[in-house]
Order: sequence, then C-alpha cells, then structure tokens
Amino acid sequence: MVFSAAQLIRRGGVGATGMRDVAAHARAPRGSLQHYFPGGKEELVAEAVEWAGRYAARRVGRFVAGLPEPKPSALFAAMVRQWTDEFAAQGATAGCPVAAAVVDCADAGEAARTAAAAAFAAWAAPVSRALTDMGVPSARADALATLMMGAVEGALLIARAERDTRALTVVAHELGPLLDAAVERR
Repeated sequence: MVFSAAQLIRRGGVGATGMRDVAAHARAPRGSLQHYFPGGKEELVAEAVEWAGRYAARRVGRFVAGLPEPKPSALFAAMVRQWTDEFAAQGATAGCPVAAAVVDCADAGEAARTAAAAAFAAWAAPVSRALTDMGVPSARADALATLMMGAVEGALLIARAERDTRALTVVAHELGPLLDAAVERR
C-alpha cells in the first residue's frame, strides 16, 4: 500500500490520491488501510514519502556501482538518466513523490512535510558520500549534493510541463563540468 501510494502521488499529487484509490491500486481490502494506517491519509502519505527517500538513497549506490569511471558528472548523469529513461518508456506522466508531497503540503499536513525533509536528507547523504569518495572535499560535497538534487527536481518539473526531456538533458550537460571541477587533484 505504501508503494501504491507513492506511485499515485507521483502521478497526481497528494490531493488527487484518495485512500480508496490506494487500496484499489494495491489490490488490498479497504479495511486494511484503517488497520495499517490508523492515522489515515496523512500517515500513509508520510510513509510513502519516507519510502521514496529510502528508494532514492539506494539508487545512488547502484548508480555508483554501475559507473565505469566514478566521477561526479557520471553520477549526476546516471541520476538524470533514470528520469529520461522513464520518460522514454512511459511518457512524462510521473514525477518524484517527495516533491509532489511538498507541493501539496497544505493538503498533506505537517507529517508529510517532515517526511519529505527527511526523505531529501536520506537521498542527499549517499550522494554526498559518493562525491567525497570521488575526491570532492567533504566541506563541498553536501552543497553539491543539494545542487544535484535541486537540479534534477527542477528539471523534472520542467520536463513534465514540456512533455520533453530537454531540461533534464541540459542540466546534466551543463552541471557535469562544474561537478568534475570540484574534485581535488591528488
């Protein structure tokens, strides 16, 4: 049900995601929502957002493991490619459930906002660690992780609006050299 909620939120936002929709998407009895989420929609949204943060954090490790040459621009390109590949396969119909929860925060409540902040932090930590492992000074790695995440999220919004991956491709191309320039030469 948490996965289903995340999928529905990333397509339509929190406001358009109803509890009945989640149960139907998960093929679960409606009564199970009350059992597992006694706090209602707010609790379910918070758990879906937390799941999304953990998912993004795990993806960073897989991206790094798949890089033929570990460098910041390659990691960022892999982060962007996740979305360009999805758009090519499924169209620009879905975005990040964490961002959707923040946008819909008025509907989602404080628990969703807090969960979104924690999800972004969960994603930023492995990005920052990966950058440090690639030779970026630790004093700069956190800031660059934030820049990378913000660029992906912003480009994702533009790509969805334009129904085109242009913005994603542009940020990968333009930020790559800046990210690689942050590596300390040893």
